[in-house]
Amino acid sequence: MSALAAPYAAMVMDARSGEVLHSENADTPLHPASLTKMMTLYIAFEAVEHGELTMDTVVTISRNAAAEPPSKLGLRSGQKIKLRYLVRAAAVKSANDAATAIGEAISGSEAAFARRMNRTAQAMGMSRTTFKNANGLTESGHMSTARDMTLLGRHMIYDYPQYYNLFSRITAHAGMREVYNTNRRFLGSYKGADGIKTGYTNAAGFNLVASAERGSERVVTTVFGGRSTASRNAKVAELMDLGFKRTKPRVALRAPGKPPYLGNSGLGNVEVARSADPSPEGAQGKTIRVVSAAVSRSLRPQSRPGASSADVAPLVASVESDIETVLASVQTAEQKTVSEVEIAEAVPAAAEADASGVAPNASVKPVRRPQGILMASASASAPAAPAETQAVAVSAPAQEPQEVVTRLSTSGGRHWGINVGRYPSRYAAEKVLLKTALMETSTLDGSLRKVVDRSSGYDANFMGLSRETADLACRRLQARQVTCFMIGPS
Repeated sequence: MSALAAPYAAMVMDARSGEVLHSENADTPLHPASLTKMMTLYIAFEAVEHGELTMDTVVTISRNAAAEPPSKLGLRSGQKIKLRYLVRAAAVKSANDAATAIGEAISGSEAAFARRMNRTAQAMGMSRTTFKNANGLTESGHMSTARDMTLLGRHMIYDYPQYYNLFSRITAHAGMREVYNTNRRFLGSYKGADGIKTGYTNAAGFNLVASAERGSERVVTTVFGGRSTASRNAKVAELMDLGFKRTKPRVALRAPGKPPYLGNSGLGNVEVARSADPSPEGAQGKTIRVVSAAVSRSLRPQSRPGASSADVAPLVASVESDIETVLASVQTAEQKTVSEVEIAEAVPAAAEADASGVAPNASVKPVRRPQGILMASASASAPAAPAETQAVAVSAPAQEPQEVVTRLSTSGGRHWGINVGRYPSRYAAEKVLLKTALMETSTLDGSLRKVVDRSSGYDANFMGLSRETADLACRRLQARQVTCFMIGPS
């Protein structure tokens, strides 16, 4: 089989640093074909990481997915199958029906999933890519470039290394049957090759994003528009050799870093219900069913590793060895620290404490208000208190004017907080809170570290901030590649 005059493009990149070693027509928009499935799989891994579904979630196949043309797994409309088998079929066999089913399971429809693909691509810096479907079948406007697909291949390697072995499997069990890797010829013939994805359509020609590792060196090569499997593989091998000749033996790893997690961002609500299927697969997994176009809850992002500096490294190391000790010492220090604002707010109570002989650090019981004092609200615009709580003026001698006392707020408007991720254990959440507090002392000093137990994990929150301080803290953390969002007053 050969392609008819498909345009040629190529790029070679040092995967460790992102340095471009060779390029030709690398920014020309072309048909990516099944290279598209790299993004479909990337989002599947992201969705599993953030708890949208699991690899054991049971997906019900739609008529749309079952009707996709080959290459396909042979899924039937109404069939139930675990997500892990769909992932294997899409990664190894390049099955179009499996890719479509993955997209529908995550976003509710293939169109909604394509929008999520495009947002993720933009966040990665794939500026010349537009996806229209989850499988890469030719469609008007469904385009990418050699540069963008090379960037995506690099993200596949470093963002989800726990799944990367999928792309080097010669065969895999896909639930229904054993499937064979479409890239097995290159994997078997080029030393160090371990992925990633092939693609072919008449419009695209024979495409391949390949990666190989030799010693400490790793090269990613992309070719668009090959005329046959054999000629494409020969060209990729030639470019790989070029890449390994041009790489430097000692290069510091600069992983690309995951794009921010956005989820479906209002593209539809996917209800997860227990499967009624009595089979073992139904008993162990879940069934995805699309129920509405409204989002009922917002999935909270998990924190990504942020940049660490030399001055906090020893402190972080101490957290690793004995976090409980460090937490206790920091909490003790915080109890001894009182901000100027808190001192100012505590003046009336302190005066009463001194008059009554109570120690300054002891809790002060409320005292009866003296006669002749009229309580007033903090501002004229504040609403009147309920009748049962309003202060009543007590008669006083005519020669003594009534004293007006303004009620001081003891909160200072510190009703806001920030969330820095959801974690599988309380220990992990506390560890990240302490690390973040040490990283961002200027805005988080005086805040309360709080771990909230949720059904899907433990939220790591900083509470007791003003809105302005919470906003500033989030912006500073995001600048350090730490995912963060504000929590408003409950």
